[in-house]
Amino acid sequence: MYLEYYGLTEPPFDITPNPRFLFYSAKHREAFNHVLYGIRERKGFVQLTGEVGAGKTTLCRAMLEQLDGHYSTALILNPALNPDQLMKAITTEFGLPIYQLGLDRLDSLAMFNEFLLRQVDQGRETVLIIDEAQDLPDEMLEQVRLLSNLETDDRKLLQIVLMGQTELRDRLNQHAMRQLRQRITVRYHLNPLSRQEVNHYVEHRLHVSGANGTPYFTRPALWRVYNYSKGIPRLVNAICDKALLAGYVRQTRKIGYNTVGTAIRELEGEIHS
Repeated sequence: MYLEYYGLTEPPFDITPNPRFLFYSAKHREAFNHVLYGIRERKGFVQLTGEVGAGKTTLCRAMLEQLDGHYSTALILNPALNPDQLMKAITTEFGLPIYQLGLDRLDSLAMFNEFLLRQVDQGRETVLIIDEAQDLPDEMLEQVRLLSNLETDDRKLLQIVLMGQTELRDRLNQHAMRQLRQRITVRYHLNPLSRQEVNHYVEHRLHVSGANGTPYFTRPALWRVYNYSKGIPRLVNAICDKALLAGYVRQTRKIGYNTVGTAIRELEGEIHS
């Protein structure tokens, strides 16, 4: 609705994980490099955690774009499955006809192992990424650990990336999870953006959306965005989108402190139409 008014070509604060909009703060760049290093160096297990809305999924999609044709990848977005369903979801993502053949978990695992060995023969690496991994019950985490046992004498056949909220880190630090934790050799926790980074984040997304360099948000407005969002990118997006809409309704090209306040009250449900 407000795109033409502000001279934008696409919504700047959409909450979908579009890698074109990824803002490489120092934290996000470091997280990106950690995950990519763990995959390329065949470390077996990589762990990426962060608060809800910190940008993990967007970062993951950007990382997948960096992997060339030597990698076969599978991304599991909803791991709240039972063991049989998870195995079928993984093999299906890699293009194996498990459902059509009606195989059980053991037969599926055997077919998956053969697939991994073929990948090695073809000079390809296989990467499994599980998002929202904090939702995996202990039984499922154990199954994922067992998948890491698929190996030859000199290499791991499968690289596994576990991504999740802070609760995943806390669970893996428990004594009962020590077998899995000891296998994770690369880990990174993605912290929220700083106040200055939020300013640059907003400018970056506006620029990608076609902004002509005009500072749509005043400094006090950006301070209020940070103060409410605490540096969580998804919340920054939600506030700024509402603020631009409020600015359009008011027919103002400058988003000030009070306009952001209106956006926050709308998000909190304090303004009703």
